[in-house]
Amino acid sequence: MPISIDHDQKSSSSQTCIHNFIDSPSINVTTPSPLSINRPPHHTTITNPKQRKIYHFQSWLANMTLSIVPALSLFSFLLHPLLFTITNAATFDIRNQCSYTVWAAAVPGGGKQLDPQQTWTISANPGTTGARIWGRTGCTFDGNGRGSCKTGDCGGLLQCQAFGQPPNTLAEYALKQFSDLDFFDISLVDGFNIPMEFSPTSGGCTRGITCNANINGECPAELKATDGCNNPCTVFKTDEYCCNSGSCGPTNFSKFFKDRCPDAYSYPKDDNTSTFTCPTGANYKVVFCP
Repeated sequence: MPISIDHDQKSSSSQTCIHNFIDSPSINVTTPSPLSINRPPHHTTITNPKQRKIYHFQSWLANMTLSIVPALSLFSFLLHPLLFTITNAATFDIRNQCSYTVWAAAVPGGGKQLDPQQTWTISANPGTTGARIWGRTGCTFDGNGRGSCKTGDCGGLLQCQAFGQPPNTLAEYALKQFSDLDFFDISLVDGFNIPMEFSPTSGGCTRGITCNANINGECPAELKATDGCNNPCTVFKTDEYCCNSGSCGPTNFSKFFKDRCPDAYSYPKDDNTSTFTCPTGANYKVVFCP
């Protein structure tokens, strides 16, 4: 199930930081600048032309510095969040260990053809929500990156800009959410097409998720699809399976998925056993056919 994170729940630390920067009582505006130590007192009369030139140059230099320093400070202050975002982006290493070609897809991220043992690395900034990584099979694309896939197709584009069509196994994530945690899961709510692992690789977080069962081979007849296994919502489109009302429970079909991949989402309300977290700052890997 796609992770739904309310943007309003984000930390307000950045607003607090700005407020403190402006109103901090520790800033003493009466403290003289270090550049003023060579200035004579304002009542001093300078008669030596050479000293007067030196004094005027020192005054000019001091005034210029006093004008430049605040501007540099403001530039650094404004640049800091950008640097923080760049240096704290999470990386996702995507590897195809299948014996066949997989066209990896990601929103955000785009897409890339991965032959066996090839990898693709993407990144996502803190605060990213509703993100997905999945694999597509049976694809053909022209030189302009337009074509189609048997599973996971995203509008006929190699570089995906929208989510894929079921059935497709999903790696879902949301970064830097409640309590500075990343949330991640494997979801079969859109069905299954490729075995998958989704695991953290850093940050002291070691609990990953794997769905490596032969779901395509054992798929119930009602759910069978070309190169995949549909979720019942895709087939029957009823509230019992789609949970459009927000009130639903496990079914015999969801139990089929859950028995084979107990850590993966099997129906929309399957949160308690299927959502995992890591401290923000971790990096991750997604493996097709682990």
